[in-house]
Amino acid sequence: MKLKKLIYGILTATVFSACADKMEYHEYNNYDEDYVKLNFGNVGGLITDIYLKLDTDFGNYSGAMLASATDEAEYAYTSNDIVDFYDGSWSPTNAKSSMWSTCYEGIANCNHYLDKFTGLTFPELELNDDYVAQMGRYNNYPYEVRFLRAYFYFNLVRQYGDVPFADHMLDAEESNTLSRRPAQEIFDYIISECDEIKDLIIEDYSKVDRPIQPVEGGRANKMTVLALKARAALFAASPLFNPTGDTELWHRAALANMEVVNACEAAGMTLVPKYETLWATKNYSDAIKEIIFGRRANRTTSSTESYNYPAGLTGSKGGNCPTQTLVDAYEMTDGKPYDESGLYSPNDPYSNRDPRFALTIAYNGDMWPNWNETPLQTYQGGLNGQPITGGTPTGYYLKKLCHADIDLRDNSTNKADNHTWVTFRLGEFYLNFAEALFKYLDGADVKSSEFVDKDGIQVTARQMASKTRTRVNMPEFPTGMTNDIFWKKYQNERMVELAFEGHRFWDVRRWKEADKFFTNIAVMKITASGGIYTYNRETVTRMWNDKMYLFPIPRTEIMKNPNLTQNPGW
Repeated sequence: MKLKKLIYGILTATVFSACADKMEYHEYNNYDEDYVKLNFGNVGGLITDIYLKLDTDFGNYSGAMLASATDEAEYAYTSNDIVDFYDGSWSPTNAKSSMWSTCYEGIANCNHYLDKFTGLTFPELELNDDYVAQMGRYNNYPYEVRFLRAYFYFNLVRQYGDVPFADHMLDAEESNTLSRRPAQEIFDYIISECDEIKDLIIEDYSKVDRPIQPVEGGRANKMTVLALKARAALFAASPLFNPTGDTELWHRAALANMEVVNACEAAGMTLVPKYETLWATKNYSDAIKEIIFGRRANRTTSSTESYNYPAGLTGSKGGNCPTQTLVDAYEMTDGKPYDESGLYSPNDPYSNRDPRFALTIAYNGDMWPNWNETPLQTYQGGLNGQPITGGTPTGYYLKKLCHADIDLRDNSTNKADNHTWVTFRLGEFYLNFAEALFKYLDGADVKSSEFVDKDGIQVTARQMASKTRTRVNMPEFPTGMTNDIFWKKYQNERMVELAFEGHRFWDVRRWKEADKFFTNIAVMKITASGGIYTYNRETVTRMWNDKMYLFPIPRTEIMKNPNLTQNPGW
């Protein structure tokens, strides 16, 4: 049977357009509303489709990550669309608008579900053995959907600032007249939604009465809701969205991040011992102690590897090449920057580094990936260096997110694997908590009885910012730092710990420090002569304009809605 006009005024890629005559129901999209309501599986399919709209970044721009629009990386191919972010080609007619369309589709689907598919009882299924368990899952769906809707709004407000808002299905007239709501109102909504559902949504899917087998994975739970609330509160307090420096917003952010950290620790979560486990093949199980929420995004593929393995290897394109700027962020093992430490040697620049360096970045002489038997030659004229197609423009290749055992050679039997994108993990929230505490209390070592760990012991920003360092045996931040020194070290630590996890692009924007970080990047040009390598830093200039703190609203959307205004400068 044909799908009837099921959605009235759904928010689609055309944003607040007139009636849509279909909804992407995955395998359910050929059936009408009555069919969807027939059983648990059909309704569950709608939820699955909403989850599928969650974002990842294993290479959203034809292989390029947003990291290559920051000082983390440079993409090996200058013809890639990622270059538009810093060469002047970005505009309302080239608006990079996939987030706009995807999020509003997701929000429309959430509103549609909440308006049409809640309150069902499936009486014809009551005699089934799994009825109680299935109803338990079904009764949890509204809270999952409310989380997902709030998450989509977070992605929109982070990217665009003020955005149109709807929490119900819209008719055509209403959808085409919505104006933008202030960003702080959107943040307040997200935080309020999270507060309302955090004690209603399932806390742990493995501990519910009569759980579905196998136990649910990859679904939002209480910790996921707390994580979204905490991240939203941090952004709301940051200078981009808090231009007056309202300290109460930092207070709210500190409390929210303390809440998620303490809840995770009380539930037995902790930083996993090995940093690299976070993006390993089975991170969804082996790193479950740290990963709060992850999306199994790239199932049985090798696209991440083929985009990023070193050029010169079979099936490998080079891709997102870490910058020297990022390399310089990795301190020496004594906890000092390379240019302040006696452990640094300009002739052997990669020894005695923070262990996260070698786990994240492939460098000249490195053995990478596992099946490659020849040390990498990233120097000019080397097997993996320029001028070959895709040869690294920075002197480095990316390890993090790639699975080193995937072998792209023709005779390989291990050509693909699962990849899980980490959306929220505990390591981020230790750093978030540190930042909010520092900003609110105005000091790295300042204590307050209001901010404690799960055991009630007062904590400081310095202690929280040191958590991710001690995991890899790096020295804790020292006591007695001035505010300026702490802030610089904190930003550096965040860049290192969260490299290529989709944070840097947004962190520098919310801090409003792009003129400091994004106008120049450093790259390494290596030459070889007689077995001796010479390392020369070079500076690459990039374009920045303050209008780029927020994305342009797509011109096509403004043309459709007379009440939709453009962001300043665009």
